[in-house]
Amino acid sequence: MKELRHTIQSFLVLSLLFVLTGNGAAQQKVQFTQYMFNGLVINPAYAGADEALSLTFIQRSQWTGVEKAPSTQTLTGHTLFRKKQVGLGLTLVNDRIGVHQNINALTSYAYHIRVGEKSYLSMGLQGGIKSFKSDYASLASSSNNDPAINSLILSKTYFDLAAGIYYRSPRLHIGISAPELIPQSYTINDTLSIRLSKANFFFFSKYKFTLSENYDLEPSVLIKYLDGVPLSYDVNLSMIYRKVLFLGFSYRKKESVDFILKAQVTKQLQIGYAYDYPIGVVSQLTNGSHELMVNYLFRYVQKNVISPR
Repeated sequence: MKELRHTIQSFLVLSLLFVLTGNGAAQQKVQFTQYMFNGLVINPAYAGADEALSLTFIQRSQWTGVEKAPSTQTLTGHTLFRKKQVGLGLTLVNDRIGVHQNINALTSYAYHIRVGEKSYLSMGLQGGIKSFKSDYASLASSSNNDPAINSLILSKTYFDLAAGIYYRSPRLHIGISAPELIPQSYTINDTLSIRLSKANFFFFSKYKFTLSENYDLEPSVLIKYLDGVPLSYDVNLSMIYRKVLFLGFSYRKKESVDFILKAQVTKQLQIGYAYDYPIGVVSQLTNGSHELMVNYLFRYVQKNVISPR
């Protein structure tokens, strides 16, 4: 009974993934609710945009209550070199869902051009290794002696490329990116193959309105396009109090309503939490998703320094 329950739950997870990713032909990139705090996960041109060494860790636990539901850990780091013109970044991703595991190691390069007093236009490229493994054999019963089932493990490692362009100013940010430029597929036999990826296209924008000395309002939008899959989008509206407390509400098309809370603990450290409340078909199987973000910026400001001279 325990094995049957495990198999049924895994099947539900895979079925839900099948619905949400376009009939199983290709999966969209890992999604994050706090994308507005870590631009490198959606656009390589963001590398160096924080103008200091920036490290961000995100832990995302999706579809709470569903066994073998998606779990993602991401670590990004990027900084600026050569008179604030060249940005370099590194992205590490460990993503699991059911019997599937994806591990990515990607490097980013961005070139920043100053187009205004405090405005920059950057162009970026990203390249690296992606590895996927699907252990379908783990779904089989221990009493099953069929070698075709017990040995069904698919794996592949391949090189991928991404590109993007990003504009930023103190109030306005706009970015367009293509996270996966090299289509990939896995051939099982002469008649069956799995499409692992094809080009995604992201459009991101946010704008900051100053309401008073203490309050800012910042709406943002992330539009995601994948050929053969209905257009998806995230819309966010956030209130910022004295630049240290961030409270946001998001809507992800036909999937969830999200609540975001971020605190600027120190000049260097910020911590964020997001909860996705499911709607639609997803709400029938899960209680929601949780996402924790920790960012540390290696930027220090010296105050009240007395010269020894």
